[in-house]
Amino acid sequence: MTIYLARHGQTAYNAAGRFQGQQDIPLDEVGLVQAKELAVKVADLGLAALWSSPLARARQTAEAVSAHIGLPVRFDDRLKETDTGIWTDRLVKDFATQNPDGYQGWISGTIDFGFEGGETFAEQSDRVMAALAEIEQGPRPALVVCHGMSMRLALARRAADRFTTSTGIPNAAVVEFPSADQAAGG
Repeated sequence: MTIYLARHGQTAYNAAGRFQGQQDIPLDEVGLVQAKELAVKVADLGLAALWSSPLARARQTAEAVSAHIGLPVRFDDRLKETDTGIWTDRLVKDFATQNPDGYQGWISGTIDFGFEGGETFAEQSDRVMAALAEIEQGPRPALVVCHGMSMRLALARRAADRFTTSTGIPNAAVVEFPSADQAAGG
């Protein structure tokens, strides 16, 4: 049975191109609409479980789904976004100009990349994959509402030949997380 990954709706930080990291940034008006639209989009998936990062933007998105389909939300800290360290609150465009090597590491998804004062993608990937491994043992189909880089890292780790961390994932997008068998070609 399937696990679906959904990115939270838009925040003011997304719109401004600003690093949110693990801050509790809420959805903006566009994001609230996107969350309701996401709830309608996933209503026919026959979901048996609903999981979410506890950060406000993911929580609000998952709560919109919960209100629409009637499933309770289970929160897991391991699904949080990247800890962006000293770059939290700062503009992505500034990162590109002030730290071009770091910016390239972030864009390319180099597994040993880490934000100064934050975490590496390897650390984030390990925690996200641990959460998803537990979710795979529970009721499915399941929807996991989380964050762009959490999704990109999980997809890259599970199906590296078909997905890279530099692939953009729009707000409120839903993608299927391949099972271990699918990733192995089975």
